[in-house]
Amino acid sequence: MPTSEYLDAKIETATLKEVQKVQEAKLARQLDYLFARSLFYKEKFQAAGIGRKDYRRLRDLVRFPFTTKEELRESQAAQPPLGKHVAARLDDIIRVHSSTGTTGKPSFVGITRADARVWTATTARSFYTQGLRKSDIVIHAAGLTMFVAGLSSKDAIESIGAMFVPIGTGASEKALMAIQLLKATAMHCTPSYATYFAEWVRREAKLDPRELGLKKLFCGAEPGAGIPAVRAQLEEDWGARVTEGLGNADMAPILFGECTRQTGMHFCGQEYVLAEIVDPENGQSLPIEKGVGGELVYTSLERECVPLLRFRTRDRVTVLGTSCPCGRTSFRLRCIGRTDDMLIVLGVNVFPSAIRDIISSLHPRTTGEMRIVLEEPGPKVMPPLKIVVEHSAAPCNLAELKNEIEKRIKATLSIPCSVELVVAGTLPRYEMKGQLVKKVYENKGAV
Repeated sequence: MPTSEYLDAKIETATLKEVQKVQEAKLARQLDYLFARSLFYKEKFQAAGIGRKDYRRLRDLVRFPFTTKEELRESQAAQPPLGKHVAARLDDIIRVHSSTGTTGKPSFVGITRADARVWTATTARSFYTQGLRKSDIVIHAAGLTMFVAGLSSKDAIESIGAMFVPIGTGASEKALMAIQLLKATAMHCTPSYATYFAEWVRREAKLDPRELGLKKLFCGAEPGAGIPAVRAQLEEDWGARVTEGLGNADMAPILFGECTRQTGMHFCGQEYVLAEIVDPENGQSLPIEKGVGGELVYTSLERECVPLLRFRTRDRVTVLGTSCPCGRTSFRLRCIGRTDDMLIVLGVNVFPSAIRDIISSLHPRTTGEMRIVLEEPGPKVMPPLKIVVEHSAAPCNLAELKNEIEKRIKATLSIPCSVELVVAGTLPRYEMKGQLVKKVYENKGAV
């Protein structure tokens, strides 16, 4: 039964030993299922020279090979429509979602009725952790169609008993009308849309976003809501508490949720997914303790359609702690970006989100909008790193601002950069995921 603080108090406050006991037993059953039902893993394990007997305890998981997104795409191409890694019968699959990767080809993900229940449970736990309650009226201003966190968010929010308002993307007029008429208390969206919508409300409706009365912003799908300066700006814009969630299209829509203390996202899938953090360079499993940084890796513990073992997410995270005043015992983290987005300048690893944090901290002299301009494919970039930054419409000394941004980036990130200032409104806004990098080598058009 839900309490004022927890949706599932028993597992959310369980000790690490108690959680690991559950995970150990469930992983044994999941491996039995994989060896019996997944052609993909039968072939993969055989090639790696590993068998079912090689798993006895939870610590044995590190002996098994990783699974990558590239392998899943190849599996799907070899055996369409869902791939060799599908372990459920087609007539047991009740829904299919997809994500679009760098190839532009859809990557399908199917779920059975049991999988849907797991997705609902983890997603609901994330929303509840973030402060969603039965009394809330939630504007869903994110994807609703093939997006994994669309219908899954609907199921989760409704399971808590809150009111779900399915606005979707590209419908700011409808979102504004619904907020006003229904007296909505919360909005679920990307941080990019929360920024865009605040500007839209001021420009088109001639209203202060704070007047709309939203009290909670649940953000996800991209880094941003956890960036201190970006969060501060969103909270100033909306007069609402901002929290973030994190998921993965191939594993589960939302697996992490930040509690109302706003000190990092708690892991919310303890009995359904096993999370590891590994060194992105050598794949070595790292201890999950405060200060550790690396790549998130997921293993299904209770999945029927597309169970995945040691799936590399490419999400780069930092562990912020393994306890919290809220009483939850799962670890907390912050996602700093994706391995795909990382740039290397003079041997220094740089994530666009770190640069955005510095630029957003200079608000109101900057709008917070910026683009890194790449003239050649990364991740290595010849210095100085080129960055286009929007300055506010209010009068300011642009030469001083340019110099200050360049100095702050150099002092904070240890990389040289060259900043070009453009007037507010120059850079495009995004209603879904924001774009912080412009690859001009792909398109020689305007920035």
